[in-house]
Amino acid sequence: MNSLEQSPTDPQFVQDPYPLYSEARQSRQPIFWQDYEMKSLFRFDEVAHVLKDKRFGREVPQEDQRTPPDHLTPFYDIEAHSMLELEAPRHTRLRGLVLRAFTSRRIASLAPDIAQLAHNLIDTFPKDRVDLIPAYANQIPVIIIARLLGVPESMAPDSLKWSNDMVMMYQAKRTRQHEEQAAQSSKEFSDFMRGYIEQKRHKPADDLITHLIAAEEQGDKLSTDELITTCILLLNAGHEATVHTMGNGIKALIEHGSNPEWFKEDVIDRCVEEILRYDPPLHMFTRYCYEDCDLFGHHFERGDQVALMLGSTGRDPNVWEKADQFDPTRAIKKNTAFGGGIHFCVGAPLARLELRVALPILFERHPNMAFETPPVYGDVYHFHGLEALKVTL
Repeated sequence: MNSLEQSPTDPQFVQDPYPLYSEARQSRQPIFWQDYEMKSLFRFDEVAHVLKDKRFGREVPQEDQRTPPDHLTPFYDIEAHSMLELEAPRHTRLRGLVLRAFTSRRIASLAPDIAQLAHNLIDTFPKDRVDLIPAYANQIPVIIIARLLGVPESMAPDSLKWSNDMVMMYQAKRTRQHEEQAAQSSKEFSDFMRGYIEQKRHKPADDLITHLIAAEEQGDKLSTDELITTCILLLNAGHEATVHTMGNGIKALIEHGSNPEWFKEDVIDRCVEEILRYDPPLHMFTRYCYEDCDLFGHHFERGDQVALMLGSTGRDPNVWEKADQFDPTRAIKKNTAFGGGIHFCVGAPLARLELRVALPILFERHPNMAFETPPVYGDVYHFHGLEALKVTL
């Protein structure tokens, strides 16, 4: 097995990981990434296969499970009930109950709210220049998911802080201080959601939390702990990746001329998919091997942790012509930006809707945006998003 050595916090890699991905895709076998001590898959066909292969999953094999350190108990108490970290039958049950409340009709109904919010935010921009990450990309996802759940919008700043602290647990630059921040925010987030869910039990409303409380399948409902974790997962996942995608997408659109044709009704869906393909928000998603098997010319053993390199698959020239070029009119093909298989992102329809509504409005209102300073990606791997996006209007 070939191996590579590349620090995920190296500044050059953070700013542009795609050359390394291109080199890694040349291998016809999995590659051992020494810095992560993990077998890694970089080619589209390999990643797409493992995402759907039931011999691989998110849940740590029982014999490899370890008791987390005491200081991280609040974080892992939440993770214990997360759809993202579970397999069947618990995952099947939880996802089924969530989808009963998180319906496509409910998501589609948010389009007017997203449009109005986008206009309202743009109305508050300074006259000449603005940083679009805090002023636009951060605001739309967190406010919309708060409205959808029924959480007061006044809690959006707290939700944003708690979420940012918690996702530090997945970043390569994680330290003991980050862990303690994540644990503290996990406790505060959980305490808030526990009290708020209890309020909703006594004062139901037409919101997602109320519908999650009421969701039932064959007499089974979500427990309070499952409700708390699900709401936190939706709040975290419902904005974190979308913030990065919106920032990365605006950057790419400005760099390539922001042609008004790209935002027309019959093209905008292609434009959104191209953004997700070209510069996705999540570059690595891991799986555990559940049984010995031979794939891609390599033998995997039970317990192997495998890195699925989502950031690489969108640039695979075996799938896309001129894969390193940004083309918002490119015909839509399946991509792996939202994962795949049973763990395909439940919030993908909402993320796509936010992008297809908010991006055209921004560029219609400010068609002449230009970079005030060169955009810089943050040291947040295995996420991939901008620290700031300062533009002149």
